Amino acid sequence: MVGIAVITAIGVRTESPWVVVLTAFAAMPLLWPRRRLLWIGVAVLVGVVGAVRSGDGWRSLEPDRLGPVEGWVRVIDDPQPYPSSTRVILEVEGERFEMWSRGRAQQQRVMRWRGGESIRVAGERLALDAERAERVAWQHVVGRFDLDWVGDVAAGSPVARASNRVRGAIERSAQFVPEPHGALFRGLVIGDDREQPRDMIERFRASGLSHLTAVSGQNVAFVLASFGPLLVRLRPWPRWLLTLAVIAWFVVITRFEPSILRAGVMAGLTATAFMTGRERSTLRILAATVTALLLIDPLLAWSVGFWLSVGATAGVCTVGPWLARRFEPLGPVALPLGITLGAQLGVVVPSVLVFGRLPLVSIVANLLAVPVAGAVMLYGLPAGLLAGLLADAAPAFGQVVMFPARVGTRWVDTVAMLGVRLEPDPPWVWVGWMLVVAAVLGWLGVDRYRERRSNR
Repeated sequence: MVGIAVITAIGVRTESPWVVVLTAFAAMPLLWPRRRLLWIGVAVLVGVVGAVRSGDGWRSLEPDRLGPVEGWVRVIDDPQPYPSSTRVILEVEGERFEMWSRGRAQQQRVMRWRGGESIRVAGERLALDAERAERVAWQHVVGRFDLDWVGDVAAGSPVARASNRVRGAIERSAQFVPEPHGALFRGLVIGDDREQPRDMIERFRASGLSHLTAVSGQNVAFVLASFGPLLVRLRPWPRWLLTLAVIAWFVVITRFEPSILRAGVMAGLTATAFMTGRERSTLRILAATVTALLLIDPLLAWSVGFWLSVGATAGVCTVGPWLARRFEPLGPVALPLGITLGAQLGVVVPSVLVFGRLPLVSIVANLLAVPVAGAVMLYGLPAGLLAGLLADAAPAFGQVVMFPARVGTRWVDTVAMLGVRLEPDPPWVWVGWMLVVAAVLGWLGVDRYRERRSNR
């Protein structure tokens, strides 16, 4: 299954069936002794389909119509603020266009829009330059929309209205957490990092903690844990259906981000495997998830967030447990240290290629921040909904309910601040990573020596 996912990714990225065939041919010597040539045939077929689908996906980014338009458009995602503008993706006659709103008055109005709402507008659809088109391809954006005027706002579908009510409750509850930690709270719970200050975003990146505000499998696990008391009381089939419904509901609330798509599909496949009594290898489920998502939406292959999520998950479920078992003499630190190092190994390639850095302090920062951030995620959704619903009627109650989240977010941000201060500059950061690798290899060597002696 892992090989199929790899060849599918190669086919999608290269858009070439011939590259898929050559890759599979090169892998034959490795698989011949194991008599798995049937899997090579399946991988070639799936990879070719991925290459064809990828070509179709890029051709779909050619806009059908450009020029002036007046009428109703749909907001795809919540507006994203930047220092001097606000970006929002609109669906205009079935195609997606990005709109940049400038000017204080217009930005304030646009920031009140929510995903799924319909807006009456007039403006002009324009083409994107090649560089910008490639950067936003994974969002299926085909052009730019210049706004002339904006009119009425209409609520979206029942699903959109329900998700916006939940997000609205979380936003209201964040008022009980002083800024900028209120924005951090929204990021930890539902991945809404739109109003985080630029300096906060930068220090989380520089300390290796930016993954905490990108909703992922950890958030899905905590949401399912919140529903655990209800799920365990149900019979298998109703429990499975409700589990899938909860996962889908959370994916909608978090706006279908690549990381949550990966996490949601994995959680659904895991629940299905448990229901049917099938093998539940995390790596196989991850491979099946990557294959399915790339075949459904091949443009995800150009999302950095998608590959960071996949890489971290692969490292956590393979290298992480293996290292944790060898770190057992370290006691309670063994598991979190192994998982942290596994996740860092999984994201090293996209992090270095795209961002040009791999924070050395991320090891210690994750050990200190992840447990507290996890507690905020687990507690934050039910507490935030309760505090948000009663924000106007009982503000004192909201203060009490949100106090643990207030303490937790402050702790996480403090760890990020210390991480930025302690992070060494290049080239010393790479020297530090070499020392870390040497220390891990030395530990593994000593562990292997002890194992040999014990077996004598």
